[in-house]
Amino acid sequence: MDMLSRFTSPFDAFARSAARSPDRPFLAAPASAALPYAPHGFSLPYGDVAATVATLTTAYTEAGYGRGARVALMLGNRPEFFLHWLALNALGAAIVPLNADLRPDELAFQLTLAGTQTLIAATDHIARLRAAALPCRVIEHGAKLPAHQGEISGQSPRQSDECALLFTSGSTGKPKGCLLSNRYFLQVAAWFHGQGGIAALSGGPEINLTPLPMFHMNALGCSAVGMMAIGGTIVPLDRFHAGTWWDSVADSGATMVHCLGVIPAILLRLPPHEAEQRHVARFAFAPSVDVGHRAQFESRFRLPIVDAWAMTETGGAAATTTAREPAGYPARCIGRPAEGMEYKIVDDTSVPITDGRPGELLVRAAGPDPRAGFFSGYLNDAAATAAAWEGGWFHTGDYVRAEPDGLLYFFDRKKSIVRRSGENIAVLEVETVLHRLPEVEATAVTPVADELRGEEVFAFIIRSADAPPPDAALAARIMRACAADLAYHKLPGHVAFVASLPLSATRKLARGDIKALAAQAVRDGTAFDLRELKVKVRQGLLF
Repeated sequence: MDMLSRFTSPFDAFARSAARSPDRPFLAAPASAALPYAPHGFSLPYGDVAATVATLTTAYTEAGYGRGARVALMLGNRPEFFLHWLALNALGAAIVPLNADLRPDELAFQLTLAGTQTLIAATDHIARLRAAALPCRVIEHGAKLPAHQGEISGQSPRQSDECALLFTSGSTGKPKGCLLSNRYFLQVAAWFHGQGGIAALSGGPEINLTPLPMFHMNALGCSAVGMMAIGGTIVPLDRFHAGTWWDSVADSGATMVHCLGVIPAILLRLPPHEAEQRHVARFAFAPSVDVGHRAQFESRFRLPIVDAWAMTETGGAAATTTAREPAGYPARCIGRPAEGMEYKIVDDTSVPITDGRPGELLVRAAGPDPRAGFFSGYLNDAAATAAAWEGGWFHTGDYVRAEPDGLLYFFDRKKSIVRRSGENIAVLEVETVLHRLPEVEATAVTPVADELRGEEVFAFIIRSADAPPPDAALAARIMRACAADLAYHKLPGHVAFVASLPLSATRKLARGDIKALAAQAVRDGTAFDLRELKVKVRQGLLF
């Protein structure tokens, strides 16, 4: 199926599937998923969802929304999210999916940058959002839509129109807004469909279960648009729950599941459960799984794992997959490049590397337009967009190496980020918040390896002159203070107090040395482990 020639937008893909198979479930979840907003589960057919979307589209039309408007959504993975997304997409308007774990300052930054006037939120978020005095109107799902104030250029979608604005952390302190078009999402879905191998489509009804959030391109593009395009079913869990995972997978009839490296690691720690052998899933799309965990997972659960690489900026235009590789592919292997993806690996002077040594991965689309299918740019940041595309290639900031057989292997990151449970966390953002605290004279944040999360946030801290003694109580106090301004996943999971920080010849932080020292501090036990406190922050037990 040539998705780019058949469909104009995600809504177009959905509408055609609804017309073809109105009785097939579009959104579903079993009762065993124990979703707080659907304790008895649900099954919503394409036809019924299409009728609801049509009504909502009329309401948005009458309120003046269309191309050029952005609406923020804090609806999690609930069915309401898809209703609003499809209604807005039908008019050429864009969505800004938001992470409900963000603190008020983080939300205000994203909403201000997006320039959105309206935020549609689930009932349980309304009081908190309105108390935060955000720079937009906060509307509960189901309430009357406020009129859009501003110009629009039409009320129908085109492939080139903005579909969603997603935020991604890079090497700078604040997240960047990635402008993603309808074409971008169609190409992500086309890549997902075209992986082949163990990820090949069966030809029958497909059911895609994902606990990943709809504010990430994986869930929006692969799971959501991927199923819309073929009339498949999306099982959108609110998040990963270890205790109900296998019941959810088995009872939903999922033919494929999506997860991250942390999920197999957690599942392997659980005692045997009858549902883990009752499922009918053919593969798990699970990037960044530890090679040892992968072997155990595939053996125990009869579920082969597909690893992959992509970025929010590259989408399906530049991605890799291991779907066609034999079982037991080596550690850190990210597979083979997508069809139509050109790449080169270069050293720090931009000279191509051809002898298998690691270097920075540069990518582009083959053909006359090297940016075809990529993100449309960083919102209000033409300089950063131009820098990312220097020389006509997109600079990924990831170091990889290539083997003679064509397989690519991830080596390290050039950018100063922590990749924790699939979330990119800019170390400068964490450092900025730490620097504001009266107890902190100087700080350096770096990633350290974590068995479950892939990486965890580590902070070296030089105390201010009047700070309390460098003990566990001070480390916890600092972490709790950060929680007022940072979402829980960005908080330091390890803290070590030091008298000085390693600097380069130019008096900048020596990031490589700092990373090595952090790993040593974790091994030696000289850092304070705050990971359990992070869990309590997420659960709201420290406030």
